[in-house]
Amino acid sequence: MRILRSFFADFLKDNIYKVTFWLSFIGLLSTIFNFGFVQSESSQHLLDGFYFFTLALGIVSTARRYYKNHLLINRKVFLFDFISITFTLWVFYLYLFVGVPFKTDQLLENPIWVRMAVLLTFIREVSELHINIKRAIINPAQLFILSFLLIIFSGSFLLILPNATYDGISYIDALFTSTSAVCVTGLIVVDTATHFTPLGQTIIMMLIQIGGLGILTFASYFSYFFKGGTTYENQLVLSDVTSSRKLGEVFSTLKNILQITFGIELFSSILIYSSLEAKFFDSQSEMIFFSVFHAISAFCNAGFSTLTNGLYEVEYRFNYGLQIAIIFTFVFGGLGFPIVVNMLKYIRYKVQDLFNLVKGTRKNKVWIITLDSRLNLITTLSISFVAFAIFYLLEVDNVLSEHNTVGKVVSTLFGVTTPRTAGFNSFDFAKLNFPTYMLIMLLMWIGASPQSTGGGIKTSTFAIAILNIFSLARGKSRIEIFRREIADISVKRAFATITLSLIVIGVGIMMITAIDPTKGLKEISFECFSAYSTVGLSLGITGTLGSTSKVVLIFLMFVGRITVLSLVVAVFKKIKQKNYSYPKEEITIN
Repeated sequence: MRILRSFFADFLKDNIYKVTFWLSFIGLLSTIFNFGFVQSESSQHLLDGFYFFTLALGIVSTARRYYKNHLLINRKVFLFDFISITFTLWVFYLYLFVGVPFKTDQLLENPIWVRMAVLLTFIREVSELHINIKRAIINPAQLFILSFLLIIFSGSFLLILPNATYDGISYIDALFTSTSAVCVTGLIVVDTATHFTPLGQTIIMMLIQIGGLGILTFASYFSYFFKGGTTYENQLVLSDVTSSRKLGEVFSTLKNILQITFGIELFSSILIYSSLEAKFFDSQSEMIFFSVFHAISAFCNAGFSTLTNGLYEVEYRFNYGLQIAIIFTFVFGGLGFPIVVNMLKYIRYKVQDLFNLVKGTRKNKVWIITLDSRLNLITTLSISFVAFAIFYLLEVDNVLSEHNTVGKVVSTLFGVTTPRTAGFNSFDFAKLNFPTYMLIMLLMWIGASPQSTGGGIKTSTFAIAILNIFSLARGKSRIEIFRREIADISVKRAFATITLSLIVIGVGIMMITAIDPTKGLKEISFECFSAYSTVGLSLGITGTLGSTSKVVLIFLMFVGRITVLSLVVAVFKKIKQKNYSYPKEEITIN
């Protein structure tokens, strides 16, 4: 026995990090099992024992890192470790000295504190793994696609857990819901409010958050945060994924993305919470969950709601404060992280410039707002203004008639901004006039700005197409705007994106009309545009479609989220550019 203990001690000493990682990973799976299935008292005690053994080993593992490397105490990761260990010790204290009373939680009806401690241990251990992404084996587009597939299928298995739904769910419906959440679409085949339990709704909320930002964003930044660096190869891959123009900006970009996301979602949660009426909720925790769920869903442009009829519910239909808060949230989410960062830099510059003016030390003007930001902001405002006028004129005596003057303005603004991939509804879409359907489909197709949580072909693509038409009309051979020339590669990408999107949507419409011929062409077209553009608006036929049609929509949502161009790049092997060129010859177009 002594020899066995000695062998175990030596093995643990040499492999403590690996053992802790695998135990924390098993602990994470056990947590999912724990939440997903009803546990007997004996099995719960067994799981609790395993959790605490894992947590104790995690504390030893972290302490050993600091013992071997004293410099870690000077890094930001020390604060995380200090909070994590303090939290874990607090959990130990509650379990050993307080006992059963602390094991009550209104949200998940289960003791979540131990599970949270296990999750923190897993995050700490997985971030220490040395993962090197080889571009020769897998390119950034393939990595991006595989990461989404991993989360979608993981989410589908989580949603079929018995405790995630009240009456069970078929796998195809779970896969559809998971795809819709991860691809931040919002199309549903079962009612989120009545079909999913609080656990199921929490899973959907987490899938939306991960899908909106991308699992690579979380994993890469946490790894960099804990280890203080990464390989050059990984930086190259992440620079492609984040579209960072400088290699040194990769992790500052990731940091900005996370800070902006959680900052706006927190602010939005407060705004939404303050606009709610307590009489419609059974408890404060329900109000908080409602606020957080809708803030995440809005910022990620997902369109999921815990209300059966969305914001068209009688209690919320005339809550214009709530609608304005949600508009603010999904508009910021649809602008794109580079534009938001650029605007923050511009505001900071203008404030500093004002101070310099007061001091009499004003400097020369600097080009702060990039061409990307100017183009996308102007396009967004122009489209919104024109769409606002058209929508108001078409619906003022129709769906807008039940609102007062202020309500008409807010509802119209909501109606023309939500198709830009947000997917929330504040009126009955079945009552809209036919020209309004056409307007909404156009808005869905255009979508949000690049590198945002929204979908569609993107505002920059639409802007380049329009500018190209004007350039050709004026006899110019290049596109110029704001004393800048649009690169040829951007023009090629824009028209490739437009062409591929129309082909994919067209094929999707043809397939569903062939599979479900009883459904109307208007409803199917609307559904396909909504799915590809990751909007989530529907005319009510999603849940009545057959399994094959649902698979078609799943494919459209997935392709719309990763973009067809990324899929094409992932499939086709890149060729090296050769130093030659053929004679150029014009082709007759018209």
